[in-house]
Amino acid sequence: MTKAASLPPVGLPGLDRRFSRIRSVAGRGVDEGLLRDWHYLDTADELQRLGIEPVGTILAVHGNPTWSYVWRGIVDASVRSAAAGNEAWRVVAIDQLDMGFSERTGTHRPLAQRVVDLGAFTDALGLDGRVATLGHDWGGVVSMGWAVDHPEHLAAVTLLNTAIHHPEGVPIPAPLRLAGARGMLAASTVHTTAFLETTLALASPPLSTAVKDAYRAPYRGADRREAIGGFVADIPVDARHESFAELSRIADGVAALTVPALLLWGPNDPIFSDRYLDDLVTRLPHADVHRFEGASHLIAEDRPYADSVLTWLGDNAQAIAARESPAPTAAAVADSFVPLWHELDERRDDDDIAVIDMASHGAAGPLRVSWRQLDERVRAMAAGFAAMGIEKGDRVSLLVPPGPTLTAVLYACLRIGAVVVVADAGLGLRGLTRAVRGARPDFIIGETPGLAAARAMGWPGVKISAPRLPRVTAAALSVETCLADIVAFGKHAPQPAEPEPHDYAAILFTSGSTGPAKGVVYTHAQLSALRDALAAHFEVTHDTGLVTGFAPFALLGPALGTRSVTPNMDVSAPRTLTATAVADAVKESDGQIVFLSPAAIMNVVATADALTAAQRDTLKGVRTFLSTGAPINSDLLEQVAALMPNATPHTPYGMTECLLVTDITLDDIRRIAGSSESGVCVGSAIGAGRVLVSTLDADGKATGTPSDRAGVLGEIVVSAPHLKNHYDRLWLTNREAVRDTTVSEADVAEVDVRWHRTGDVGHLDAQGRLWVEGRLPHVIVGEHGPVAPVGAEQQIERVAGVRRAAVVGVGPHGLRQAVAVVETVPRARRAALADPVLAAEVRAHAGVTLAAVLAVSELPTDIRHNSKIDRTRLSVWADRTLSGQAPSAP
Repeated sequence: MTKAASLPPVGLPGLDRRFSRIRSVAGRGVDEGLLRDWHYLDTADELQRLGIEPVGTILAVHGNPTWSYVWRGIVDASVRSAAAGNEAWRVVAIDQLDMGFSERTGTHRPLAQRVVDLGAFTDALGLDGRVATLGHDWGGVVSMGWAVDHPEHLAAVTLLNTAIHHPEGVPIPAPLRLAGARGMLAASTVHTTAFLETTLALASPPLSTAVKDAYRAPYRGADRREAIGGFVADIPVDARHESFAELSRIADGVAALTVPALLLWGPNDPIFSDRYLDDLVTRLPHADVHRFEGASHLIAEDRPYADSVLTWLGDNAQAIAARESPAPTAAAVADSFVPLWHELDERRDDDDIAVIDMASHGAAGPLRVSWRQLDERVRAMAAGFAAMGIEKGDRVSLLVPPGPTLTAVLYACLRIGAVVVVADAGLGLRGLTRAVRGARPDFIIGETPGLAAARAMGWPGVKISAPRLPRVTAAALSVETCLADIVAFGKHAPQPAEPEPHDYAAILFTSGSTGPAKGVVYTHAQLSALRDALAAHFEVTHDTGLVTGFAPFALLGPALGTRSVTPNMDVSAPRTLTATAVADAVKESDGQIVFLSPAAIMNVVATADALTAAQRDTLKGVRTFLSTGAPINSDLLEQVAALMPNATPHTPYGMTECLLVTDITLDDIRRIAGSSESGVCVGSAIGAGRVLVSTLDADGKATGTPSDRAGVLGEIVVSAPHLKNHYDRLWLTNREAVRDTTVSEADVAEVDVRWHRTGDVGHLDAQGRLWVEGRLPHVIVGEHGPVAPVGAEQQIERVAGVRRAAVVGVGPHGLRQAVAVVETVPRARRAALADPVLAAEVRAHAGVTLAAVLAVSELPTDIRHNSKIDRTRLSVWADRTLSGQAPSAP
């Protein structure tokens, strides 16, 4: 029984009824000879009233059980954007037949019919010219069907969580299985609102009651919900289903599309998980992808998708006009490019020691691996990996602690062009799970604890164990093979072709200290450039020897052609490193360069009394010491320098995105002591690197053109040959990282220079040295403008009785007040207002007006480095504490 189309009721939040239209359309397929009435939203008349000619049309198709209301955001945003003078796009958002406020036809409408329906509608509307499709849920499939069938009009495709292919033999998502189960389908989708309510509950954060009521509006009554059940029943679970062939046709057609594409994704979606995003990326390898961390199925409600789509359309205007996605531009590679495994090739017949594992004590002491042994193992693994099906571009997650095994696995993967995914245990299980799921590895290689976590947390990828496991254990962990078997097989298999310099080599995850950990993508050329910068700046030779208590550099020894050793420690917990362990590692490796993180240094200094006279003599052989990973104060650097009296202490500045940016020595720090400059001086740029500053405006935003002008507080912008390529599946984050970083040709001679906004703030002095003053989100914007925290913190840390300090803001943006939070000596028993005498001293030294001084036993820090203070968390805590809530540990 049919029911006429109608306009939505008045007063639905966010929906302007001026855009609602009803159109009669000549039916096709099962509707041949009939007229069907469609409800849809259309901005054409409003654009015409404003005198604006659109450059194209966004054709938006909703899924099940939503309706065009889901697209109200882009309807409104597109008109506002056009009125502001930006490129104008008309938006047409349909209610599919039997859904929303379109006609209830009472007719069975499988996928192929719905694609035909949409084609009939766009023909009736006279839609031509450039069309950018926008789809979500099953609307994504229908919109892609239209895209494949209308190449003459298609200019771009944009998708929110959807699926256009389901792997054979894999069950469909549990919520859909439950809704579609025999005896449950009608009850859960038609006779009750269970399916609708379950979908609305997937929003994160939760929808308001008014918005939920708006989604419910067209589905009040079982007779208006027939199509909700029809959509669920139309999911092609296997080849016997009537819509399987059509879905396969669409999936194959999508793989042939070359128009620009954007994929916006909610990774917490229990229906369309990252598995379906992987499939789309495989079919649309040129697509821009952004995963909104924490977002779920109703991503149009969860995140600012409309602004993202319009921004993307503007950024890609030229490519969209040409209806051809531009080829990715690769940074120029120097003619002198040398792959990371070059030294392994060069020293393959060398029996000198390459890698030492201090944690693996056997009867003969620490485990020692020669260059010959390492090269043989790497080659056998590389051939074995290739033989078992690991191909160039496949992602391999490494859940193995630093040591000879990880070193061999890493270089084997690099040799065959596999992309290594490195997310260390310091992220914690939750952070590690988020990272691994986000990277979607094809393979996981791990020790038993890592594989157990992978099994328990449902991490994707074929599982390979580092050790040989008992058959029962391997089965329980879903392990398919082990490294020993791969090596044995690889000894008799041919070496695969090596990757090109511009091929992706690694995804290294950030620490997560400033938000969810991000996957940073490096090419082979960029990793090799890092090796070259490190070797040149610190004069690394075959005889140097590295002691690496800082995980990111623990794997570079073989690339540098020198022996390397990781001290006996838990590298995921830097505070476990002792002075004795460092001395033992130096002695074992005859190491002349020592890499440590600030947290590790603190414990090394704290345990120095345990050193024997012989161990102290050993440390005198160190010629270069580096503190990397986070800022370190000069007092701590002086203390560790006393343990290595013949070493030149360095404190390089860098980040996961560019591991070496600038460097400064302790002698340089001594020379600038007493300077009036604010912040931590991290020295001058290393090698071919460049450092500029984008000035902060009165609102604390980095809006200034990047420059090398001295004395200007702003966001630090860096460039180097070893700068990362991009963030993995974070298009918006990538865009922000390179926003407004173009500099004049006169300023930079190189044509292909790449820049990165670091999120750090600071300034350059008259000698071009960089002074870091904090993170951009931690800048305190008060009535007199922005204030960076680090300078004040340094002044406060000079006060007797203060071990460490953090300066954070409380109150509303623009009127924030600075508050000092200090660790005291001796430690405060509980969090509270600081002793009045100490507070007075702190205020006198701070250099900024402080609304309060709070004392805590310990400041919260990041997991990986145990040294980066979590000022965001402290700010929330201080605001809560000063508002009268009972003090608690931050």
